[in-house]
Amino acid sequence: MSDLPPPHQPYRGAAILHVVLGIVILVVAALSGGSLAKALVVALAYVVVATGWSWFRLRQRAEKSAGRPTGDPGRNGR
Repeated sequence: MSDLPPPHQPYRGAAILHVVLGIVILVVAALSGGSLAKALVVALAYVVVATGWSWFRLRQRAEKSAGRPTGDPGRNGR
């Protein structure tokens, strides 16, 4: 675990990170001469899936720290 305090707005931070990485996908496609239409589809899919996954994991972590079960009895020791 890190000694740094948790971010004030982790959901926004995760979304911004994934949007920036989606832009990187577009830039790499443009620089390499690839299809920007295909890269846009891939970048949008990446942003949606990765942001959703990050938010899901952040929510699980918040519920775990609050002492609420996450819905998976195998991980809660029951």
